Amino acid sequence: MKCLNALIAPWRYYDMRTLCITFLVMLLTLGIAVRASAESDQDRINLLRTQIQELENQAKQYRSNIATERVKGESLKREIAILKNQIKNLETKIQLTDKKIDKTKLEIEGIRGRIFDTQQQIGQRQGAIGRIILFLSQQDQESLVTTLVKNDTLSDFFRQAQYAANLDVQLLQLVEELKGAKADLEDNQQAVEGKQQELEQLNQEQRTQRISLGLGKTGKDQLLAETKGQEAAYTNRLKEVEQQEADFFAELLKLERTAIAGGQFLIHVKAASIPPKGTRLFRLPEDDAVITQSYGMTRYARRGAYGGAPHNGVDFAGGYGSIIKAIGDGQVIAGGLNDGWGNWVAVRHVNDMVSVYSHMSLPSTFAVGTMIKMSDIIGYEGATGKVTGPHVHLSLYRAFFTYVSDKNGQLYFNYFEGSVNPMDYL
Repeated sequence: MKCLNALIAPWRYYDMRTLCITFLVMLLTLGIAVRASAESDQDRINLLRTQIQELENQAKQYRSNIATERVKGESLKREIAILKNQIKNLETKIQLTDKKIDKTKLEIEGIRGRIFDTQQQIGQRQGAIGRIILFLSQQDQESLVTTLVKNDTLSDFFRQAQYAANLDVQLLQLVEELKGAKADLEDNQQAVEGKQQELEQLNQEQRTQRISLGLGKTGKDQLLAETKGQEAAYTNRLKEVEQQEADFFAELLKLERTAIAGGQFLIHVKAASIPPKGTRLFRLPEDDAVITQSYGMTRYARRGAYGGAPHNGVDFAGGYGSIIKAIGDGQVIAGGLNDGWGNWVAVRHVNDMVSVYSHMSLPSTFAVGTMIKMSDIIGYEGATGKVTGPHVHLSLYRAFFTYVSDKNGQLYFNYFEGSVNPMDYL
């Protein structure tokens, strides 16, 4: 840089005014370039924010469509409409996650870019100050007489000395300001790390959304294949499943009584006490889901669906492939696949209450013994076991046990005895 090389030239050829002007022009040029880049990135981020809002509005509309269809009577047409809207909702969510990923990447690049620019600017200014300090140090080693001789007049001497002093102060002040800015940006390194974690979460979310989308499409295709698009076939299918469900639970209650009488428990967990009803211990197992059947002697239960027993949990429906999350911290203590509950998994929580999630499309990704956190993805909504449609059945127990059926060798858990209403603690 010419302005910096001039600092080491002989004092009599040194034009301090030119140096000041050149240095200020350099600062202005750098500032304009940085601002232009920042404004460009901000424009892109603002555009992504607008697109994200539009996609969120679309997803909200699809959820509204699903809710509208659910209030209609049972029919194949209604079920297909729900599945189509769920698929569109998942496709929109994937697009939404794409935009969020792009926005997060831009924000990370912007913060890193500002940190780099500041480091570069500080380096340049530190170099300039170093040269000035070196020059002034050399000047200090000269005698007053020598310095005066180098200037044509006494007024030239004082003017040059004042220029040097002013420039030195300005440069020192500027570097201090830039150091402060650099410190602020380095503090924002934590923000960068936070954005990196956010990006990883978004990537994971997108992967699970794609799994959910595939399961949703499979569920729709399977329903159409089984009914061949005929309402009568769909109605018959529902009746058959309801009868199979009633027969299964009647047999299950007999097996459970036998297991209790013989003390044939593989796992037996009992909470010493539980909090009062209304204590919020847990979170909902699904986002954007609706309750399709509550706990207790529901209308469906009164029809004999559960062998005369009440419904032992709450059914949440978000659609094939919807993400099922753990309602609280705990440890996976059991799981498997059986004819009635399909794919199921049980989690023991810190207060010795046990939550059970069933009818999942796939086995849980967590093995028995795994410690999990609230909101960890524990599975995906499906229609395995004895069900009339996709949902996750959530049961909550103050006393929980498992046993093996001597008729088919499958692992089961106690039905109603020992259960509590999950909504009392959600």
